[in-house]
Amino acid sequence: MRRTLLCLLIIASFTQARPQTAPQSHPKTDATSTEVLIAAAADLRYAMDSVVAAFTRLNPDINIKVSYGSSGNFFQQIINAAPFDIFFSADIDYPRQLQQQQKTLSDVKLYGTGQLVLWSKSIDPSTEQMNSILNTSVKKIAIANPAHAPYGKRAEESLRYYQLYDKVKDKLVMGENIAQTAQYAQTGAADIGIIALSLALSPTMQQSGGKYWPIPSSAHQPLQQGYVLLPHAKGNTGAQKFATFFASPASETILHKFGFDKP
Repeated sequence: MRRTLLCLLIIASFTQARPQTAPQSHPKTDATSTEVLIAAAADLRYAMDSVVAAFTRLNPDINIKVSYGSSGNFFQQIINAAPFDIFFSADIDYPRQLQQQQKTLSDVKLYGTGQLVLWSKSIDPSTEQMNSILNTSVKKIAIANPAHAPYGKRAEESLRYYQLYDKVKDKLVMGENIAQTAQYAQTGAADIGIIALSLALSPTMQQSGGKYWPIPSSAHQPLQQGYVLLPHAKGNTGAQKFATFFASPASETILHKFGFDKP
């Protein structure tokens, strides 16, 4: 009897101590629950943030992650297989080069034309227009690095068009991208800057009290801007949805608000 009772106690103890098997977790099969990695030109920062916010309200399960920088640097990263799903370039030539090298998933699409402005906190550029950079109070002039930033290339073209480049080249301060260039002008690291209209219209720049003068488009090559889906986006329905939304009237309205001319 004792032996039987002892056996029953041992069996009961073993049954209670055995861990419960955890329920099997299954990966989500909802196609809208995806992550989209975007490489975007720095001039798009405020416009893109607004577009992403509008898209997310309609598609809360799609996580959009945007990296901002110079188009030339992103181009090199994508050539070296950086895992971006969509590339938004300030120079449409970069996506076209990727397409020629068969490193795209879709056709290249034009989304707008950018515009350069002369911006300063300390002087009003509209008074002397381009000659404002010759003002005796201007010691440093910020432009984006022409080596890899489309706005920097167009800034240099503008300076040469007005025959000012050789007169001010020693005063030039190079930003890594157009957003950093605007920051130089805003913070006083430069007395004046050649920046994107889209950034001059941003709340941050407007609240800083600066003034700007639009540089005529005849002074430089067009800033045609485009985007393309990349091979990393294959099978990513979220990337497809965002690309479609970016071409919608809602996105066009946002882009126009930030100074991008419609294609």
